[in-house]
Amino acid sequence: MNVDPEQLVPIEVLLVEDDPGDVLMTQEAFDEHKVGNRLTVVADGVEALAYLRREGKYADAPRPDLVLLDLNLPRRDGREVLAEMKSDPDLLDIPVVVLTTSQSEEDVLASYRLHANAYVTKPVDFDRFIAVVRKIDEFFVTVVRLPPHKPCPPKRLSGRGRTSTAGRAPRPRRHPPVCPHRTDPAR
Repeated sequence: MNVDPEQLVPIEVLLVEDDPGDVLMTQEAFDEHKVGNRLTVVADGVEALAYLRREGKYADAPRPDLVLLDLNLPRRDGREVLAEMKSDPDLLDIPVVVLTTSQSEEDVLASYRLHANAYVTKPVDFDRFIAVVRKIDEFFVTVVRLPPHKPCPPKRLSGRGRTSTAGRAPRPRRHPPVCPHRTDPAR
């Protein structure tokens, strides 16, 4: 496909991967690609959900346009992350590509039943791994039309209930109507 790289808008990609070698290879594939997609890495399922929900140190994190998700993660595995993403109205429209070493038909089927957008088995060969990641990256930039950007979800309350505002002046809005992390307002 002949697409002018100058016309492509970089996307935000969240890589959820605990293997430092796979992280390094994925970063290399992104660094060498013509489109300057931004890659953020988190190392486990708990961190992934905190990032996606903009909690704690990720309060100002941009909303990813694509998630590359390993299944075998510490603390909370990729299947749980995928299930939570696809059951959360604020996250369910973010495309998720499962990128894992598992070749198990059970994992493939379970991932698609949890509404993964694609399932890719990581090649063990360095050059093939780089090529696969580049193809995923290129596909989601040049072929796929991603969902339009919607406002960032409000930050979640951590266990605190809402209290009555009767008799008080209304509080100023906590978040702008459009997510400030978007680089392309037309999307």
